[in-house]
Amino acid sequence: MLDTTPLTQAVDHFADRLRAAPQSRLQRGGAAEALALARELARRAQLLEDPSAEPREMPDAGMFAAADQITVAGHDLAVVLKDAAQLAEAVALVGEAQKRAGV
Repeated sequence: MLDTTPLTQAVDHFADRLRAAPQSRLQRGGAAEALALARELARRAQLLEDPSAEPREMPDAGMFAAADQITVAGHDLAVVLKDAAQLAEAVALVGEAQKRAGV
């Protein structure tokens, strides 16, 4: 079984940083970056679960929900990852998004 702890830890850390960020930082792009990441993680999870289905897009629930959205999407992806390469790619996505978000 694949140990997905690096992904869940990265997602949880990013989410914690978003929750601690001032509203101004979220408005300057932090929340938008988190939503884009959540959508990508959710898309990947859906494709792994059912490659023949069209992935549904995660809705924009507002800037204060962005941390929860990346947490849910990241943990959902962690459950369906199949190999270490997918895991490493997902962890890298989270790290890159966090840098762009500035948190």
